Amino acid sequence: MLSEFLGTALLVAIGCSFVIWDFGRGSPMLHWIPSPGIRRALTGFLFGSVGGSIAVSRIGKVSGAHINPVVSMAFWIRRKLTGRVALRYVIAQLAGGIIGTFPLLFWGSLARSTQDAATIPGPLGVLVAALGETGATFCLIVGLFSFVGHRSLRRWTPLLFPALYAFLVYWEAPLSGTSTNPARSLGPALVASAWHGWWVYWVGPVMGTILALGVLTLGKPLTHWHIEVAKLYHFQHDPLGIFHQLEKDLISVRTHDK
Repeated sequence: MLSEFLGTALLVAIGCSFVIWDFGRGSPMLHWIPSPGIRRALTGFLFGSVGGSIAVSRIGKVSGAHINPVVSMAFWIRRKLTGRVALRYVIAQLAGGIIGTFPLLFWGSLARSTQDAATIPGPLGVLVAALGETGATFCLIVGLFSFVGHRSLRRWTPLLFPALYAFLVYWEAPLSGTSTNPARSLGPALVASAWHGWWVYWVGPVMGTILALGVLTLGKPLTHWHIEVAKLYHFQHDPLGIFHQLEKDLISVRTHDK
């Protein structure tokens, strides 16, 4: 839980700092890179790089670096986490998302001009924003599980996020801001009191996750993906000895049966 708390706090603090630096009123980035589209792609790439770096860090080694409630939910649905552990992860992530927002206040007027990097529905409205979040989260879960579900790809999973979020933020950010993560949206919304369309960043990611798992399950006979452990990296590391103990218990049961 502590690892998930710290990981999510770092994701929000560092990732949202890139949002503020790239889009804050008065930032030199507006002059250096005048194109909003290029700045969106750059922001997504940097945000995804933060997530990928956390996955390969010690945080990822201990907890798996979900740092996103819907990722934990997806692993729970696939029965790689118990409901109790998944709930604890989500609580830790939401708390980390809130705490990670407070360092953004040091950006001062730059942060205030972006409402502390809050995700807000675009001019097309909340329903379009919800659809955008659903589609973006669908891409996240399909991409993530496609990587961790194949032995030949899983070690490259952290490299997925910079490219994926560069693409998603470039295309989808005008609709909803591209959250795909309720914890990432909760913190800035709370600190900046930016609650317009807040439900979008819960309903959209949850629906996207459910749809993604449904599509992956239907396509499993063709793709042969298989999730072994609820981690994004460090797949063989078991800090609490949980999998080793499960293996011993299974051997003991088989011996007893014989």
